[in-house]
Amino acid sequence: MALQARLTITGRVQGVGYRDWVVDTGRSLGLAGWVRNRGDGAVEALIVGEDAAVGAMIDACRQGPPLARVDEIEVEPVDLDILPDGFRRLPTA
Repeated sequence: MALQARLTITGRVQGVGYRDWVVDTGRSLGLAGWVRNRGDGAVEALIVGEDAAVGAMIDACRQGPPLARVDEIEVEPVDLDILPDGFRRLPTA
């Protein structure tokens, strides 16, 4: 059973390559999901995968890419019926 979580990341996370970094990191960890900017300045991500990989992704997101400054990450468990295939960027919500 895959662990599923929705992350809301706040701080200086838009305009610093955060989404591309999330896609690259998620793929390298073997995760599925998506990432997008939100209109409120946050970045939102859905991550699906094995427990250890999801935990590693959450830890990595606390740091982010070099130009980012992460102030807070809200982690919300989700229970999807249809799981995403691959990891990709979505348009701003």
